Amino acid sequence: MKLKKNPNNPILKPHPSNYWENLVVCNPGVWFENGKFTMLYRAAGDDEQHLIRMGRAESTDGIHFSRCSDEPAFEPSIDGPDKGGIEDPRIVKFGEEFYVTYAYRPHYPGQYWKFEHDVILLPDVGADAPAVLKQNIANSGLAVTKDFKDWMRLGRITDTNLDDRDVILFPEKINGKYAMLHRPKQWIGDKYGCEQPSIWIRFSDDLMVWNEPSTLLISGRKGTWEEKVGGSTPPLKTPEGWLIIYHGVENGGKGYYRVGVALLDLNDPTKVIARATDFVMEPEHDYEIDGPYQGCVFPTGNVIVDDTLYVYYGAADKYIGLATCKIDEVLDYLKKYRL
Repeated sequence: MKLKKNPNNPILKPHPSNYWENLVVCNPGVWFENGKFTMLYRAAGDDEQHLIRMGRAESTDGIHFSRCSDEPAFEPSIDGPDKGGIEDPRIVKFGEEFYVTYAYRPHYPGQYWKFEHDVILLPDVGADAPAVLKQNIANSGLAVTKDFKDWMRLGRITDTNLDDRDVILFPEKINGKYAMLHRPKQWIGDKYGCEQPSIWIRFSDDLMVWNEPSTLLISGRKGTWEEKVGGSTPPLKTPEGWLIIYHGVENGGKGYYRVGVALLDLNDPTKVIARATDFVMEPEHDYEIDGPYQGCVFPTGNVIVDDTLYVYYGAADKYIGLATCKIDEVLDYLKKYRL
């Protein structure tokens, strides 16, 4: 089973006239409500610092999106811990408020695709600077909005000394607790039970306090398309379980990014009840191969409208693509992989 890519892909491209998004437009969070798709996307211009911001676009059909402004919808702070760039929004809604998790850095990363793997720019600081600043570690934060125009930054929800990204909230409480997926990069080795960065799950009574122990949820499979894994889109509640769409990377995290699917138990999402061994999407087209990351499909947004699953993804760290399928198709597919 493979997701069907939209023939209009890429559905959103860099805007040549906007300095802040003339190079990169990718990795969007998407929300559907009252007949409207709202997209919050990662964007960057051709500056040497590669300062990453977020833009907003809207659509009535989920395919043809129009930008809401020539200005960013959400920007790095002027003097806060996320002044180096904000990226990869994931959107959930509680009550009337949208809660957006996003990754950020204290210092801009530079044009990373021109450097060695996992190398970024570092700030000029003294020996006593904390690790988060000295190493320009990516943390994850939480912001809240009612309209994607006016924002409140609530602050950091991961440990400062961990590169902990792909932080994704479940869209509702489970057994009275909030739930989060996250991917702490340094949690590898015998102590953690995984050889490569993996997907973990944790719970909390408060959206800003995540100090309960985490449980290893999905780890990579050596010698496959998914040696390194991470969460991609917000979990979707289905009759069969929580549908998880995640990314996997070959060659120890240095190869193509592909997309996998799994199901978690509705009442105890620490239990993986199905996980496909094959990917459901991979880089195939020029717009997924020719970009800052050559060979990458990276979902960050998904919605179910009627009986159709819409999956929005970053392509080659440069464009935005859409892939779809009938929701029953992917659920039937996963039945073959029940654990």
